[in-house]
Amino acid sequence: MYYLFILLIGVERLAELAVSRRNADWSFARGGREFGRGHYPVMVGMHTALLLSCIAEVAVAHRPFIPALGWPMVAVVVASTVVRWWCVTTLGKHWNPRLIIVPGADLVRSGPYRWIHHPNYSAVAAEVVALPLVHSAWLTAIVFTIANAAVLRVRIRAENLALGYA
Repeated sequence: MYYLFILLIGVERLAELAVSRRNADWSFARGGREFGRGHYPVMVGMHTALLLSCIAEVAVAHRPFIPALGWPMVAVVVASTVVRWWCVTTLGKHWNPRLIIVPGADLVRSGPYRWIHHPNYSAVAAEVVALPLVHSAWLTAIVFTIANAAVLRVRIRAENLALGYA
């Protein structure tokens, strides 16, 4: 079941990429400018490696499913996915994992952005910890939490500069 769960997360990521591609075309058609191009492939690679590492650690190290840990982590993954798609729907055509800014576009301050500048990244951070722990892949959880923090540090800095926060 865990492998199927990871597969579903992978399919969800592919859906995000389809939305991203459509939104990028829309943004570029309106004069959008892309920032932080260098870190985007690193983000994609890290998230792909996370999914593969979840599978590999469970298979190779024979990590057990521990219900007292696994079920709460499933809930965290589901909740983080809901928050991420809330961000996607709130930003509409402006949402993209690529950092594309359309000149003159208003800064979104509705939905989860009422409370926090980067709610999507909070949801991603929760998911990066929780997804491996669904099946007690603690090594993957540690390694990718650190990797995600490093990537988000670069990404948030670039995004804040692009949006004029800095």
